[in-house]
Amino acid sequence: MIKKRAPRALGFIFIASLLLSGCSGGILDPKGQVGVDEKNLILFSTVLMLLVVIPVIFMTIYFAWKYRAGHNQAVYDPKWDHSTRIELVVWLIPCILIVILGAVTWVTTHDLDPYKPLEGKGDHLEIDVVSLNWKWLFIYPDQGIATVNELVIPAGVPVKFRLTSESVMNSFFIPQLGSQIYTMAAMETKLHLIADEPGTYDGFSANYSGAGFSGMKFKTIATPTQQDFDAWVGLVRSSHQTLNDRSYQSLTVPTEDDPVSYYANVDDGLFDRIVMKYMRHHGHTPMTDQTMSAHMHKTSTDAPEMPAMAAPQETLAASSGTEE
Repeated sequence: MIKKRAPRALGFIFIASLLLSGCSGGILDPKGQVGVDEKNLILFSTVLMLLVVIPVIFMTIYFAWKYRAGHNQAVYDPKWDHSTRIELVVWLIPCILIVILGAVTWVTTHDLDPYKPLEGKGDHLEIDVVSLNWKWLFIYPDQGIATVNELVIPAGVPVKFRLTSESVMNSFFIPQLGSQIYTMAAMETKLHLIADEPGTYDGFSANYSGAGFSGMKFKTIATPTQQDFDAWVGLVRSSHQTLNDRSYQSLTVPTEDDPVSYYANVDDGLFDRIVMKYMRHHGHTPMTDQTMSAHMHKTSTDAPEMPAMAAPQETLAASSGTEE
């Protein structure tokens, strides 16, 4: 009998190990501060809700067994209608859990705000991200370089992302580093992440965006030291490609499963022009902070005089004379 059960037990252990292996490389295997905080929040919320779910499941099974049709020892009390203790348990415990969850949600919503810089981690590396059909463009404004489908950052250095989309909405997501955030055309979103450990982490789009969506993936490489990152920047600068308005237009053509490519030079302000391109299409000229301030000052000080309005009687008379 034991020999017959052994293969089944081994098979169960094998299947369970396969299921648990799915945690490796995902949100439950974080490699950055933001990812760790989000994992702790998920586990805390799950355990807190299980305090209600598990007793309910247990009592459902217990009541079904105790009051089954073949159990003649069960007490029949048709006039029972109230129990203060049951009412307290049914209402008080869920209310306490809701208050705790609400307080935790309020605190973590502000602490894990993707727009909030990571405090105490030093200066942030700035990277501009553009989602295209179906690839990712990463622009390093301070280094003057750009890459397609490869993101390289130094471990231990916080990163400030500015994100937008060329066309349809996408979702930028590196599960082991933290929050996902949407990219939308003519809009700029922000995200702050950090990789506490060197390694290679999977990144992809978490929002369906068309036929090539499944191949819209990239590798995030966290280099062990700043020197390794600088060496990679030098490698990119050895490329013969330049990213300007014309070469960017070639990137906007929908393609699938694109290889990694490097651009040694990037035109200044390209990301801002990508964000504002639809404003130009509608006849609006984008304004910088300086031009906006000057425009508002001029509007308030040099307001044009309103033309004098004719009296209603004079207007009616003139209209009648014209008709005649």
